[in-house]
Amino acid sequence: MSNDIKYIGVDDTDLDLFESQYIIPNGISYNSFLILDEQVAIMDSVDARKYDLWRENLHKALDGRTPDYLIVHHMEPDHAGGIAALLADYPQLKIVASARAVQMMPQFFEQVDFSHNTISVKEGDTLSLGKHTLTFMMAPMVHWPEVMVSYDQQDKVLFSADAFGKFGALAHEEEWACEARRYYFNICGKYGQPVQALLKKVAALDVACIYPLHGPMLTENLDYYVGLYNTWSSYEPETDGVFIAYASIHGGTAAVAHRLAEMLREKGAKKVSVADLSRDDMAEAVEDAFRMSRLVVAASSYDAGVFTPMHDFLHHLQIKSFQKRRIGIIENGSWAPSAGRVMRAMLSEMKELEIVEPMVTIRSRMKQTDLPALEALADALLA
Repeated sequence: MSNDIKYIGVDDTDLDLFESQYIIPNGISYNSFLILDEQVAIMDSVDARKYDLWRENLHKALDGRTPDYLIVHHMEPDHAGGIAALLADYPQLKIVASARAVQMMPQFFEQVDFSHNTISVKEGDTLSLGKHTLTFMMAPMVHWPEVMVSYDQQDKVLFSADAFGKFGALAHEEEWACEARRYYFNICGKYGQPVQALLKKVAALDVACIYPLHGPMLTENLDYYVGLYNTWSSYEPETDGVFIAYASIHGGTAAVAHRLAEMLREKGAKKVSVADLSRDDMAEAVEDAFRMSRLVVAASSYDAGVFTPMHDFLHHLQIKSFQKRRIGIIENGSWAPSAGRVMRAMLSEMKELEIVEPMVTIRSRMKQTDLPALEALADALLA
């Protein structure tokens, strides 16, 4: 932080599931900032779960001053949950947000009259606080339609909303990319084009720091973070490797998946990862599918379709716009194999996927006679 910009956010290490679906073993941070200038601006509030602690941080940082503005970059409750309570404390506060965000506010706070407190801003609008001038840029669908970001010309700070965020509380130090990647593909992964549009706007700025709404403030080596975001939002593979995702009922399909992994390593695959979709974190499986250049889906047949963990996985990939990968398919069935047909149909609805042959069919358990087809699949994946 600079002398004028204070961090007033909070960690949440009590929450088990982010958005009620993503495991966060190391918690999450709700980032918020205070700009102390001739006029005072609060940059986002936090989830109502942690409002009281955030309010203490705010009052301490204000040191007797009264805030003039609340900048709302994103209306999702983990960032905007404190708006109504804050307005009750400071009735003269002006809330600055995109027109879409202003429209949304009554949806979350039915009893609050916002008509005299909101200022709608659009692309390129500015707000002078004194030394600091904020320039607002719209970032719709990164990852809600009302999202905007702001740029402080004085300290060259980009307040980036959910962009460049990651899972994990700030008190827990860890390597950035892994949990940022899991966060990106599961939270923003569907919206590659809007992220690309935002990156183009950011490229025109002289940015020294990126302050996201979740995760650490990025102050060094920004080309690394921007480069990864460019790769992710372009749907290009980050790693030359094979991710094998399997859904096995009684262990037969699991044995095939691990045997294929051995073959691929023997044939020189640079990286091979394997996930059990029945037990491993689904969000991490989605992350690995986007990270790798090749994907193998291996599943048992079930109720004349595909075993449900695989159906769930492929549904996640579909809604997150999975594309631009080489795919192998392995099915298992004891009397009427159906998994391959269903997996192929689901994959065919995604863009720019190359499904390689042969599709391997196993009858209950892998046998010596199945190995040539498995070898042929490994060769086709690495061709």
